[in-house]
Amino acid sequence: MKKTKTYKLVISGLCLALGLILPSVTGHIKQIGAMLLPMHIPVLICGFVCGPLYGLLVGVICPLLRSLLFSMPKLMPSAVGMAFELASYGAFAGLFYRLLPKKPLNIYVSLVGAMLAGRAVWGIVSFVLYHILGNPFTISIFMAGAFLNAIPGIICQLVFIPLIVMALQKADLM
Repeated sequence: MKKTKTYKLVISGLCLALGLILPSVTGHIKQIGAMLLPMHIPVLICGFVCGPLYGLLVGVICPLLRSLLFSMPKLMPSAVGMAFELASYGAFAGLFYRLLPKKPLNIYVSLVGAMLAGRAVWGIVSFVLYHILGNPFTISIFMAGAFLNAIPGIICQLVFIPLIVMALQKADLM
C-alpha cells in the first residue's frame, strides 16, 4: 500500500489520540500504570508506520498537549523532557526502520535503537531542565527514570510493538 499524506495524517492523528487516552487507562493500575509507558507505544508505532517526521511530531505534541489538557504529566520538567524523549523515539524508530532491510529482526533493532536514543535524549534534556530549575539530576535519577522504573513498559514495548508492526505489514498497511 502506498502511504499518502492523508493516510499518514490519519494514522498519526490516531496515534496522538491513543497517546492522550492510554495514560488514563493504565493510570487505574496503581502499582504499574505509569511504568507501562503508555504514551511511548503509539509514538513508536507512528514512527514505524508513518515515518520519522510524523513520529517526531506526534512525540513532541503528545506529552505537551496531555499536560495542557489534563495537567498530567506536570509541564516542567516532566512533559517538556518527555516531548524531547518521545520525539526522539518516533523519529529514530521511523529512521532506523526506513534505513534497515525489511526483516523481522530489524524491527527489534530499530525499536531498541530508538528506545536507547530516546532515553539518552531524555537524560540530557532532563539534566538541563533540572539544572535550570535548581534541582539535581543524578545518574541514579537517570537510571531509575530511564530503565529501572520503566522495566514493565520496556517489556511491553519489546513484545507488542514488533507484533503490531508485523501484523500491519502482513495486512499491507505499511
